[in-house]
Amino acid sequence: MGASPSVPEKSVHEFTVKDSKDQDVDLSIYKGKVLLIVNVASKCRFTTSNYTELTELYNRYHKGKDFEILAFPCNQFLYQEPGSSEDAHQFACEKFKAEYPVFQKVRVNGPTAAPIYKFLKSNSKSTFWGNSIKWNFTKFLVNKNGEVIQRYGPTTSPLAIEADIMRALGE
Repeated sequence: MGASPSVPEKSVHEFTVKDSKDQDVDLSIYKGKVLLIVNVASKCRFTTSNYTELTELYNRYHKGKDFEILAFPCNQFLYQEPGSSEDAHQFACEKFKAEYPVFQKVRVNGPTAAPIYKFLKSNSKSTFWGNSIKWNFTKFLVNKNGEVIQRYGPTTSPLAIEADIMRALGE
């Protein structure tokens, strides 16, 4: 559980990730937006509550606001996202009416962790578990400049961080 390796990037806007259909997405398209980045899973005990609240936050703050949720399916914790990236996207959209981007499945810990997650972990406060992500639905709040503001554990509900989102939006 050592420290995350240092990453040269200074902002999430410097990364390119893959969407659920394996197409490149340049995260610079989110410059000027507050981001909530979450590793998601369809078969976790936190799934229903988190997806429901993420959709509620998205509906409340996305339209006409500078807010976006970026969901990254992860099968690293007890294989709780077993299908394909497209399956994960379809699950979020059909079951929880997610309109926010659901990207390609990623690893969030270890040497093959996605670069965006290496950045998020190295730019947030360590937890009891060090910089490692301990479970699905770990959340990172990112400001309009692409810098990590806060990290929240899986048991922190999305609605519990609403005040932090509003502050980041300048409301």
